[in-house]
Amino acid sequence: MRVLVTREELVARVESLGHDAVLCELIRVESLGDEPVDARAYDWLVITSRNGARELARRGVAANRIAAIGPATAEALRSHGLQVDLVAATHTQEGLRDELPAGTVLLAAAEGARRDVLEADFLPLYRTIELRPDAPDADVALLMSGSAARALAATGARMPVVAIGPQTAGEARAVGLDVVGVATTHDVEGLVEALRSRSWSSPS
Repeated sequence: MRVLVTREELVARVESLGHDAVLCELIRVESLGDEPVDARAYDWLVITSRNGARELARRGVAANRIAAIGPATAEALRSHGLQVDLVAATHTQEGLRDELPAGTVLLAAAEGARRDVLEADFLPLYRTIELRPDAPDADVALLMSGSAARALAATGARMPVVAIGPQTAGEARAVGLDVVGVATTHDVEGLVEALRSRSWSSPS
C-alpha cells in the first residue's frame, strides 16, 4: 500500500512493513513565547504532546510534579532532562483526569486544546498551523491529530484514514473523512501496530 504519513519519523517504520511511505506535512508548530514557565504555584503541570514537551524544554520550566498524557510525551520530556511523575495508562485527557491525585493543575498545551475534561488553569505553549499542500495520492493515511485531519480534508483527498485516538477519529469524521480504524493504544506504536496488523476497528 501507499501509506500517507505526516511525520518523517514514521517513514522508516512504514517502509519496514513493506509499504511505500508518502510523506506529506500537513501542520507546523509556531511557538507562543520564550519566557520560562513557572508552574510552582500548582501541584501538577500536565503536558499532552511531544510538541509541548519540546516547548517546555526550550523555554525552561519549574514545576512541582509533571504528568504526561502518554509514553511518547513522557519520553520527550525525559529526553530533555525533565522528571515525569505520572504517565496516564489511558492516553487521553480522560485517562489523566481519572489518575491525577487531588490538587491544583496547570494544563500547558496547544492553543485551542481541549479544556472541557481537566479542571485546570491553561497555558498555551504553541499554535498549530494547518498547511495547504496539493492533494496527496495514497491508499490510506495515518493521522496523529485533529488538525492534521482537517488539513488533509482541505486538500480534497478522500483516502481512508487510521487515527491515533478517538479525538482525532472524531475530528476526522466531522470533516468527512472515512475512519477505517483507531489505534488500540493512542501513540505512535499503536498507530504502527494498527497498520501492521490491519486489524482496524473503529469505535462508535
